[in-house]
Amino acid sequence: MIISQTPLRISFFGGGTDLPGFYHKEPGWVLSTAIDKYIYVIVKERFDDRIRVGYTRTELVDNIDEIEHELVRESLRHTGITRRLEISTMGDIPSGGSGLGSSSTVTVGLLNALYHYLGAPRNQEALASEACTIEIDVLGKPIGKQDQYIAAYGGQRFIQFCPDEGVEVEPLHVDATTMRAFGRRLMLFNTAVSRKAESVLAEQSQRTEVNMDALRAMKELALDARTALQCGDLDRFGSLLHETWMLKRGLASKISSPEIDAYYSSARAAGALGGKITGAGGGGYLLLFCPPEKQEAVRAAVAGLDELYINLERDGSKVIFNNRR
Repeated sequence: MIISQTPLRISFFGGGTDLPGFYHKEPGWVLSTAIDKYIYVIVKERFDDRIRVGYTRTELVDNIDEIEHELVRESLRHTGITRRLEISTMGDIPSGGSGLGSSSTVTVGLLNALYHYLGAPRNQEALASEACTIEIDVLGKPIGKQDQYIAAYGGQRFIQFCPDEGVEVEPLHVDATTMRAFGRRLMLFNTAVSRKAESVLAEQSQRTEVNMDALRAMKELALDARTALQCGDLDRFGSLLHETWMLKRGLASKISSPEIDAYYSSARAAGALGGKITGAGGGGYLLLFCPPEKQEAVRAAVAGLDELYINLERDGSKVIFNNRR
């Protein structure tokens, strides 16, 4: 039996510049962090030749072509495992539509578990790259690459997406005191609106040419935000987060909604410096960046939304139990 633990993530800046329509023209930059909420994948040899997959439903099939969970099906095909296996996935948040990168987290965590099951573990770069291959090239999802890389590497990262398909993953090099203060300013609230990222990203991808100026501005904000963190200027980081949200709202029609805008405006009036909807937008979690002394007022301002308490996570995908026989 193998159990992998893979972190979910919050993307602060540069979302959209990890789409090929942008980074094939010029490098994209994203600033992102892993958080202490996880997807767990359990892989175990089965007593017969069938394959059982357990998630929000259960599948029991005779061959991998019958598997309806496309990430599981293609990950098995990719690793060459075709029979005699049980797979279960569990998460710390509701499945799907969270904006915290759950689909790519599943893919990275599953690949990690499957390769350990085979006795041939892969490094972080390979896990991220192969997850991108499965989701983008094989399944044709209109998504970017940032989720796979932050899930594999973990920590707080500045990630560059290059026109030649190369990806450079850099730590932020921020002192521990600043990062602790930074983490205490993060507030995350569930909007209770679930959506498929693909529906938002497909429109955004189609509008890349129209949005190039806004995407360039968002990319530059990622660089400015990294500098602000390295200088310990957390108020500056919060104001930059507000700027990037104002730009992001214009990238596609479904990124925000009147209800989300109202919650965000109320939070800002109560003391939040900035924020954004996580992921592609359209629902999921509302991230707010707020000084600790203003947080109770902000909670009151968005009363009715459930808060998800989070901390920063240093590690990427890892195997936490390995009983390979």
